[in-house]
Amino acid sequence: MCGISGYIGNKVFRESIAAMVATQAHRGPDFSDIYLDSGHAALGHNRLAIIDLSPEANQPFQDPTGRFVMIYNGEVYNYKELRQKLSKNYLFKTQCDTEVVLAAYLKYGSACIKHFNGMFAFAVWDTQQKKLFAARDRFGVKPLYYSKTPDGFYFASEIKAIRAVQKTVGFNEKVVANYFAHGSYGLPDETFYEGIHSLPGGHCLEYKDSKLHITRWYDFENLVDLKSLPQALETVKEHYKKLLEESISLRFRADVSVGINISGGIDSSLLLALVNKRRDAARIKAFTFYTGDARYDELPWVEAMIAQTQTPLQKVLFTADEVAEFTKKIAYHQDEPFGGIPTLAYAKVFAAARQQGVKVLLDGQGMDEAWAGYDYYHTNSSQTIQGQKTSASPFKTNCLNKDFLAVSKKPIYPQPFESDLLNKQFRDLFYTKIPRALRFNDRISMAFSTELREPFLDHRLVELAFAQPDKFKLCEGQTKYLLRVLLQDYAGKEITLAPKRPLQTPQREWLGTSLQPLVDEALEQILSSPYAHWFNQTAMHREWEQYKNGDRDSSFHVWQWVNFNLLLQSLV
Repeated sequence: MCGISGYIGNKVFRESIAAMVATQAHRGPDFSDIYLDSGHAALGHNRLAIIDLSPEANQPFQDPTGRFVMIYNGEVYNYKELRQKLSKNYLFKTQCDTEVVLAAYLKYGSACIKHFNGMFAFAVWDTQQKKLFAARDRFGVKPLYYSKTPDGFYFASEIKAIRAVQKTVGFNEKVVANYFAHGSYGLPDETFYEGIHSLPGGHCLEYKDSKLHITRWYDFENLVDLKSLPQALETVKEHYKKLLEESISLRFRADVSVGINISGGIDSSLLLALVNKRRDAARIKAFTFYTGDARYDELPWVEAMIAQTQTPLQKVLFTADEVAEFTKKIAYHQDEPFGGIPTLAYAKVFAAARQQGVKVLLDGQGMDEAWAGYDYYHTNSSQTIQGQKTSASPFKTNCLNKDFLAVSKKPIYPQPFESDLLNKQFRDLFYTKIPRALRFNDRISMAFSTELREPFLDHRLVELAFAQPDKFKLCEGQTKYLLRVLLQDYAGKEITLAPKRPLQTPQREWLGTSLQPLVDEALEQILSSPYAHWFNQTAMHREWEQYKNGDRDSSFHVWQWVNFNLLLQSLV
């Protein structure tokens, strides 16, 4: 995992590309370099060495002729199998997956991405045709942002790298309004900044002669339809288990230490159980966070599973005293609003792993969306928050100025399936939960120069799960039914039948007590900022007083204020 950055245009860009690279140093502290095609392009790369640690694998990486130059972030896990196929016509000089990706591009062109199983965002510059090709993996695990201006085309792994050379970037008012009014973090191509866009997962782009063309290359809906053949539960279970074991095995390919992040859910329990079957299981470290509040901590479930596997466990304590300082650090790395204190607590896990020399971590992201694990999937509610009371809204539109509220527009998402359940899953997978969770997790892992891998987001697993009938997802009152049946082979009922817990930290309590000064500061700075006219000052103070006095069904609006203030400070 690394950081990429680039500029296509005729500006003199040596100093600017160096600034972009420096801004992303945390993404790749092992090596950095730039490539210049004078008057046409500048490419930069920060390397976090994971596979083939030798200098020969450094980037920017050129093909043997020097015509094509590539910068690449991520891992293509099936690189060994691809290398074997490609070696008939290409002489490899390294053992890294980077060279395999470029060799595949030389053979297949833009269609190479359909051969990849992994997480990636990469760009290839053709020095002869003066053309850029860039692509992002199917679900957008690895980020890619861009900005097209009159003086050229900018792109990078993080927004801050583009802002480093475009000093006048301001907020995208519609996206900010939708965040406050509807809890939206933007559509897949949007960011919170005017003129800076995200290339959606499963898309690729070409840029030539100042013209930008974006194409969707991952046809998820048709692939799911092709797999929608009725099969017995046991048959699907065994097929899914085989794919999952293969997915985990692929994601252990590394020349550095690999560990796992776990919680008390069935997803983490299943991951831990299958990892424990590996020959090197005794050397694999597990990490989990806790806050010391028994109402929220998942340690009892984690420790119950660890007792069976005997996996070395690092328990990472996160306290209210750490929130203020940690919030500033993580806000810098996120660039956009993020998910609150659970994200901060999870970030500390990566800090602990790095301190112990673990450079790669696996986690259980993606199971709830693939197997319909959230409670609102199985109701008529349009709710998108697990555990939220259907009668209450976490969004305090009364705190917004009427003109600012009028800018907002509730997002409408595609509904490509006949099934309401599948459409909700599709929304969460490509438009809401997964895109934002992947963004949160990419930034917190990279903040500590660690790589996070998502075995449950192997596209073969997601497509297979999506294609299954509702009864395999919800049965006998249990969500993610097939997964629970699968987990029964490894764990007892206290784990396999455990309900999904919507909250993992005492965010509501902390914000209303020990973290009051953090919220007071946020309100003061927002209401004295150039954006104060977006808000209803009286309503904000009223809501805050009610919250302090115990009206704490939801803390989302309070965290929004803290989050937005952090964005404001980044613009100053």
